[in-house]
Amino acid sequence: MTDLRSSDTPIQPGDARGWHFNPALPITVSPVFSWPPRPLAAARWLAGSWLQFSTALIILVCALIGAQFLPSAETMKTLQFGWIAQIWLRTAVLVVLITGGLHLYFITLAGQGKTQKYDPRDMARSNKQFLFHNQVHENVFFALVSGVGLITVFEVLVHWAMAQGWAPGFALTAEQPWLWLWFGFLVVVIPIWSSFHFYWVHRFLHWPPLYRLAHALHHKNVNVGPWSGISMHPVEHVLYFSTLLIHLVVPTHPALVVFHVCVQVLNPPFSHSGFDTIVVRDKGRLKTGDFFHQLHHRHFECNYGTVEFPWDAWFGSFDNGTAESRQRQRDRLKRINRKNPDE
Repeated sequence: MTDLRSSDTPIQPGDARGWHFNPALPITVSPVFSWPPRPLAAARWLAGSWLQFSTALIILVCALIGAQFLPSAETMKTLQFGWIAQIWLRTAVLVVLITGGLHLYFITLAGQGKTQKYDPRDMARSNKQFLFHNQVHENVFFALVSGVGLITVFEVLVHWAMAQGWAPGFALTAEQPWLWLWFGFLVVVIPIWSSFHFYWVHRFLHWPPLYRLAHALHHKNVNVGPWSGISMHPVEHVLYFSTLLIHLVVPTHPALVVFHVCVQVLNPPFSHSGFDTIVVRDKGRLKTGDFFHQLHHRHFECNYGTVEFPWDAWFGSFDNGTAESRQRQRDRLKRINRKNPDE
């Protein structure tokens, strides 16, 4: 737990960052893929995700609970409305509980005011750029209608293919203990794969024609909130959720498919919460926000990936939050614009 008695950094006149709060700068990315290797740093990073109270553990628990509501493999051999609706309802309930809970605490009840809030502004109301003229209402609509609907399509496809024997799967038994190790390995790897997939899809979404068609809807959320996380155009949802297709080629377990779904729909509400930490009695109880991604929503052309995979650091688009880093990104964009003046 973090002592927050000297918590928020007030906006100073002339402060180019304009943040109500920012974490210690410069921010860093995961050392798991550092070269030369840094095994101790990588082990500490992974332990911070899986061996203490974290959003990763919350998502895993949600997935293990959600997997209890999966129909049998025999049932899923046939595409039927009943079990498909059951999967949709399970995902919708988890999204409402996690996303709605974060929104209720941070925004509706203002449970900690603006302590640890990155952007000091409130969510937009009476703003015609949003559907229903309300940022939260638009976010909820696209998250639940398009988001939950389309990830259900992908999950149903994977379960149906596994039930038919067209996709590799396995069962956990005492006779094959090594499969339990494989299961645990995939729990760690799935978020890393999700990060890898997200970076490349996200770069594609910033291709100007596709940005204007689809991704611009998500980027209306400059000041983000929990419901902004999976508020996307249906085209973006299809690209973002296509990460689940990995289960059609990699031997996996139905519970891991549910975990992957939870990573895709429950991690974004945390990373888009707009608050760095849940604070109770002046102590940080749970790291929620993602300043790395908050910088992307503010500046658009940086930090396309996540801190789990250092693609941005490798390709020069990493903004670490400092004034010097921001200037480097401006210079980078000027060079790109000179080479591509028509974009």
